[in-house]
Amino acid sequence: MTVFAPDATAVLADLLADGDVVVLSGAGLSTESGIPDYRGPAARGRPATPMTYQTFVGSEAARRRYWARSHVGWRHVTGAAPNAGHRAVAALQRHGLLAGIITQNVDGLHQAAGARDVLELHGALDRVVCLGCGARTPRAALDARLRAANPGWTAAAGAVNPDGDVVLTDAQVAAFRIVDCAGCGGVLKPDVVFFGENVARPLVERCFALTERAGTLLVLGTSLTVMSGYRFVRRAARLAVPVAIVNQGPTRGDADALVRIDAPLGTTLTDLADRLTA
Repeated sequence: MTVFAPDATAVLADLLADGDVVVLSGAGLSTESGIPDYRGPAARGRPATPMTYQTFVGSEAARRRYWARSHVGWRHVTGAAPNAGHRAVAALQRHGLLAGIITQNVDGLHQAAGARDVLELHGALDRVVCLGCGARTPRAALDARLRAANPGWTAAAGAVNPDGDVVLTDAQVAAFRIVDCAGCGGVLKPDVVFFGENVARPLVERCFALTERAGTLLVLGTSLTVMSGYRFVRRAARLAVPVAIVNQGPTRGDADALVRIDAPLGTTLTDLADRLTA
């Protein structure tokens, strides 16, 4: 059912009060931190042209374009602060009400708010992986190497895209020099799951296991358009695990939800945490 009552959060609080809640969060949870999403209300009219895995690995020009744009834009993501919604989720975890947190976000804001043991379904922008040797290194180290490789290169950040890059001119991209793995000379990629790339199966299985043991699956800030997150809602519904959704706008999982609240996440989750942790 979709809850429209004035005190809809009370209905949700009653459902979550017994604990063992598994949170599944998406980009809508981070929009109040200034990080845009692809499908929420603020995304209407903004073109969504994310990098695909196939394009990235198949074209040096595409990698140059990605790293030039991301070199400017990722600082916006790494400089973002957790919002009230992230802090509310961390508060629920501190009070022992959560069995786990699965996030589709790559911004690290759950952890910055104090959450622990977050399963990052799509990876994290603050890490880099070598496609040759598999080594993972901090994004800050790559940033320093890119600065050194591009003395005098500057580009102003305009609107930041959901995956942490910005639009640059062809001339700005052409003048940017990329670097390879310092260990083996292999291609470097952000440690995130691009469109067209598969989430590692062991991680998927951990998320399924959490979902199957959950008292409630609490979906926050995602339209569930992609199967990556929607499969956990389907699994929960199949096993009669209650599903609750808080999101602005419709979601693909609405028909499976026992409780559905269409409202801003920051205020709704703060109210929820206050009720459950008082």
